Amino acid sequence: MRRLVPWWLLALLFVVVPVLEIYVLIQVGQVIGAWWTVLLLIASGFAGSWLVKREGGRAWRALQEAIAEHRVPAKELADGALILIGGTLLLTPGFLSDIVGAFAILPFTRPVARAALTGVITRKFVAGADVRFGYSEARARQSPGHDGVVRGEVVDD
Repeated sequence: MRRLVPWWLLALLFVVVPVLEIYVLIQVGQVIGAWWTVLLLIASGFAGSWLVKREGGRAWRALQEAIAEHRVPAKELADGALILIGGTLLLTPGFLSDIVGAFAILPFTRPVARAALTGVITRKFVAGADVRFGYSEARARQSPGHDGVVRGEVVDD
């Protein structure tokens, strides 16, 4: 069975990122002082929650609008996911997570994050469909059969 998440990605998320966050916190604390660093973290949490509330409301209204217009709300759902992920990162203590979270939430950087998210999801679905349905480039290059004819029956109502 194939692993869903590679081991190196888990190591990066659970070991490297927290170590980097602690390193940056220590460096900022040495430059501006410990209490100012704590105050800055609290302020970024409040600013993040305000930003999530504002942008989340906009995304919710856009989703309702898309549904009312009977169109597929792909962009709106992607924005909602990015705001959820970004909000979680903004509320997590740390300056690096705040930067990534703000990048996912701010309206002028979210299109870039949405394009990256769309690319990741598209690659995942295309690769998953290829494996699941037995498609491959080698199989696609093969000829359909010995005579190239698909046998069937036509039913006329």
